[in-house]
Amino acid sequence: MSQTTLSLLAFLPLVLAGVLLLGFRWPAKFAMPMVYVITAAIGLWAWDMSFNRVLASSLQGLILTGAILWIIFGAILLLNTLKHSGGIAAIRRGFSNISPDRRVQALIVAWLFGCFIEGASGFGTPAAVAAPLLVALGFPALAAVVLGMMVQSTPVSFGAVGTPILVGVGAGLDKSGITGQLVTLGGNWDAFFMLITGRVAITHAIVGMLMPLIMVMVMTRFFGRNRSWAEGLVVAPFAIFTAVAFGLPYMLAGVFLGPEFPSMIGALIGLAIVVPAAKKGFLLPKENWDFAPAKDWPSEWMGKIEMKLDEVAGKTPISTPMAWAPYLLLAAFLVATRTIPELKSFLLGLKFGWIDILGEKGVSGNIEPFYLPGGILVLVVLVTFFMHRMSGRELVKAVGESSRTLLGAGFVLVFTIPMVRILINSGVNASGLMSMPVAMAQFVADSVGGVYPFFAPWVGALGAYIAGSNTVSNLMLSQFQFNTAGLLGVSGAMMVALQSVGAAAGNMIAIHNVVAASATVGLLGREGITLRKTILPTMYYLVAAGTIGLLAMYMLGITDPIHAAR
Repeated sequence: MSQTTLSLLAFLPLVLAGVLLLGFRWPAKFAMPMVYVITAAIGLWAWDMSFNRVLASSLQGLILTGAILWIIFGAILLLNTLKHSGGIAAIRRGFSNISPDRRVQALIVAWLFGCFIEGASGFGTPAAVAAPLLVALGFPALAAVVLGMMVQSTPVSFGAVGTPILVGVGAGLDKSGITGQLVTLGGNWDAFFMLITGRVAITHAIVGMLMPLIMVMVMTRFFGRNRSWAEGLVVAPFAIFTAVAFGLPYMLAGVFLGPEFPSMIGALIGLAIVVPAAKKGFLLPKENWDFAPAKDWPSEWMGKIEMKLDEVAGKTPISTPMAWAPYLLLAAFLVATRTIPELKSFLLGLKFGWIDILGEKGVSGNIEPFYLPGGILVLVVLVTFFMHRMSGRELVKAVGESSRTLLGAGFVLVFTIPMVRILINSGVNASGLMSMPVAMAQFVADSVGGVYPFFAPWVGALGAYIAGSNTVSNLMLSQFQFNTAGLLGVSGAMMVALQSVGAAAGNMIAIHNVVAASATVGLLGREGITLRKTILPTMYYLVAAGTIGLLAMYMLGITDPIHAAR
């Protein structure tokens, strides 16, 4: 079988998923089991993977599914807890004091707050946290999921306190080999790694400058009563102001401080600047914008989770600061568990899993229930129970509602993530073939030649689409991107940066991220509708990043120590 045929076969599961979800609008619960079976068949017969490895990869995927479901459960439980405590009603009231304009609310809650949660936690948590909060504020469920998914872009490369760069790029590159080259040239790994980090931050800051505006325009076009791009464009001055308030400190943190804190620092400074400005009406249009009345919304916009505020009508009203306190605690706990070494080590040590599943070396999975955002979310729920003076009956209701919502997401992810692990683990096979994701990337590189830097972000996005993770995409493809740069005689650091930027953008269309976000608002079964909308900003991001890559390498002559020595 030729290499081209093998590469096309490797693409088949992704193409099939796209056709079924986007073209035929199949629910993921029907599409993904079929895609899983096709992927396993290709692994067994085209890639000569052993049945044992395919089975081990599937079991590994099930363990990872458990970890993701734990995060989803925590996010839904916090929302339902606040619903029954009266916190959601208070948050709604609080937003009327900032601005009743839904466009402004989207920029503050989805973009800035979402960017902070991404920086602290990562792994799809922003969509799982922001989407239900937006629903509670009166957004259609589908709009909330689309907005939550669009946050999975600029902040993602520095999500989870820099994990996609520290782990993804750091472990994805041949550190010893590159260090050897650098030492002979008078350089060192740390400086080279900071060079990559800085270029990721600069590229994201430039491309991400339009993301808040695009996010608002997508909302007004697809969910406004007039279906108008222009109604989103009207808020452009404030959206660009929001982007600058986040993007400038984000970029400076990436260039000068490293990968751990750009997203968190950018979001905190952005919130400190943007919220007071919004209260004063700075750069805001004179007319507020809102959705049509809920009774006029199409049924496909509606989720199965509703915020019925009359359930807490008899309770003493909670103040706005007290209502927000659980989310502030969540942010504080997430930062603490990611930045205090002793606490992080202790929580990571409390885990269970399976090393070398079925004897397959390197195919392992574990769950850290207290380190994962799910555990921290549950801890915040327990604190909220006492802080908001809830009754046991109210907490039991919240747990029951959250558990029922979780069941639908679990079924889809049971097939999606094992499929991903088969693709990633396919590099160990009887035929000596490279893994399927690398085969896809190699096919793209061989097909486009010297203009490959334009497609480098697309390859990164492809990896994230497969794995649902910037980190995993970087682990799979960073060294491939670096080697391709060497063959073309261009900057390896810039090529790896484009990989990371594209992998961040790919999270907007990662299937299991969409499933996770949809589950939190009761929207399972409509993943294809979400993807049809998030693919637009994803295309913008990849075209813009690829163009920057071409300009940087061929017009501006961006280099690095290894490139300069060639």
